[in-house]
Amino acid sequence: MNDLGGSIWSAAVLLFFLMDPLGNIPVLLSVLKGISPKRQRFIIIRELLIALVILIIFLFGGQNLLNFLHLQQESVTIAGGIILLIIGLRLIFPRPEGVMGKQPDGEPFIVPIAIPMIAGPSVLAMLILMTSNEPDQLGNWFFALLIAWSLSALLLLTAPFLYKILRERGLKAIERLMGMILVMMAVQMLINGIKILF
Repeated sequence: MNDLGGSIWSAAVLLFFLMDPLGNIPVLLSVLKGISPKRQRFIIIRELLIALVILIIFLFGGQNLLNFLHLQQESVTIAGGIILLIIGLRLIFPRPEGVMGKQPDGEPFIVPIAIPMIAGPSVLAMLILMTSNEPDQLGNWFFALLIAWSLSALLLLTAPFLYKILRERGLKAIERLMGMILVMMAVQMLINGIKILF
């Protein structure tokens, strides 16, 4: 994370890619299929707010969690790189069940939209990593989180409209591009973590 140099926008872009709203649009629409458009909007807003609360808890409480588990910064950096690499590869080479695995049927509550679609393990791990590497930048990370969450919220709320414009092929193309960028970020994180170790 040192290469990000405390940049709010760099961190926001990274978190936005990890939230993967474009990749989640087809899943979101399939989960909400059969529910009235008005109710769909209510569910999406509710799940977005729940996800934001969870993300903020991890942002401000992540360092305490690391201290409690006696985890070193290097291990978190390398683990974060591995998670990013896996997510990036899944975006490039999608599986039938999607990036987050199989989704349950019915009206969702918390799972699967808030967790793991928005506040997924990779985003939570990255928030912990950011605060552990540069705890003095906590204010910047908070604003970066708000930017990434707001952009994701905007895309998810316009999901039916975007799906009509881009169609599944267009969404998949953008998702694979995001996956390539995530893989490059993951490799850089792994290099940084290994450099610190040796």
